[in-house]
Amino acid sequence: MNERRYKNHPVAAGSVLRRATSAALRKRGFAEGDVISRWGDIVGPELAAVTAPEKLQQRRGDVAGAVLHVRVGGAAAVELQHMAPMVIERINGFYGYRAVDRLKLIQAPLPKPEKRRQVTSRPLTRAESDALSEDTAGTKSPHLRQALERLGASVLGHQDTAAEED
Repeated sequence: MNERRYKNHPVAAGSVLRRATSAALRKRGFAEGDVISRWGDIVGPELAAVTAPEKLQQRRGDVAGAVLHVRVGGAAAVELQHMAPMVIERINGFYGYRAVDRLKLIQAPLPKPEKRRQVTSRPLTRAESDALSEDTAGTKSPHLRQALERLGASVLGHQDTAAEED
């Protein structure tokens, strides 16, 4: 039987995600997803905003010297073409060996990042605030009491707004 399945404590999401995404990443030539997830750290925030790694294509029987396919949005392809040696050097520095020989630029629109919902909360009514203070009054630690009151205020303030959005 698989003992990992029956643990009585929480499991880190990162350990589950790594296993879940490894097959899809291997299809695209990435042995690890670190290049995709840390692309902004490797090439810098300016280039990361207009580029995205697509796949890593290795030559048959060769561990080093792959071609990295990079999707480039708009006119940034010309800039990236001039910066290719520097980008290749940074990628190889990230891997720790000469993993990439050249870049193949794919000029296409980048996927749009998901917009995060703006979370708004309403102020608590006097009755809700009093009830919350009453519920937490038995807590001896003042720091814990304040934390519980902030948590309660946040939950109560979001309950009605979540119902209105549905």
